[in-house]
Amino acid sequence: MLTIRPATTDDVIAALDLLAELFAPPGSQPSGYTSERGSIGFAHAIRSHDADILLAVEDGAIVGLASVYALYPSMRFGRRCWLEDLVVSAARRRRGIGHRLLDAATAWARAHGCAEVELSSAPARTDAHRFYLANGMAQSMIFHRAIEGG
Repeated sequence: MLTIRPATTDDVIAALDLLAELFAPPGSQPSGYTSERGSIGFAHAIRSHDADILLAVEDGAIVGLASVYALYPSMRFGRRCWLEDLVVSAARRRRGIGHRLLDAATAWARAHGCAEVELSSAPARTDAHRFYLANGMAQSMIFHRAIEGG
């Protein structure tokens, strides 16, 4: 049976192992990423009121995760939720786990006063784009600038 629950400190290794699946093609490892950086970010998210790591657990194994962050209230849109990571173990994809995680992220966002959920996805992730569109998300463009040394 699949359950969705918030992560705890005991989940850090399994969560970071799963997160690493995002680095496989067509993805890539972010510049400067280390397991230490991942552990720091994980710890921050599970301690913060405005962030969380939601885990999909099946038969005692972590098979998916969504990291969510409630952002500042903007003048135009109000408070938004940034869905930074959404990943399901390659062996468990196409079984509705991603859909359940996206619904859980949306429920988390609603509970934190957010008006919408946003994310970015690399152009090469066409399977992910189809998933997002099939699950009610609208496509837009997001631009970013890396900060050297950041």
